[in-house]
Amino acid sequence: MDLVIDSNVLFAALLKESGTSDILFKHKLYAPEFIFEEFRKYKDYLEGKTKRNEENFNDLFDLFERNVMLMPKKEIEPFIEKAEKISPDPKDVPYLALALKLRCNLWSNDRDLKEKQNTIRVYSTEELVKMD
Repeated sequence: MDLVIDSNVLFAALLKESGTSDILFKHKLYAPEFIFEEFRKYKDYLEGKTKRNEENFNDLFDLFERNVMLMPKKEIEPFIEKAEKISPDPKDVPYLALALKLRCNLWSNDRDLKEKQNTIRVYSTEELVKMD
């Protein structure tokens, strides 16, 4: 299944071994290009919070970078206005815009994103684990 992946899912996968990291590579994943800038910005903080050792953390981060297809901002700009209208939170606009562009679903554990808009189907990690 093609999915736009929200940064909260990737943060969760980096922090601890869980169902999240188990299913990350079973789907074709997309994200706005800025997502790894966020990770680099918070990398030291995340490493301090993780239950993973540094080598495992870095290996997983490298896997994310190789396996998540990044979409340039200019590619999603035509969908921003519609995404702003349906988004419950301004931080979610790029993810919704990308899902609109690709006509695919979104993987996020953000309850508001799932419940306060009905244009894009949002799957939680728990739902995806049950599907696999």
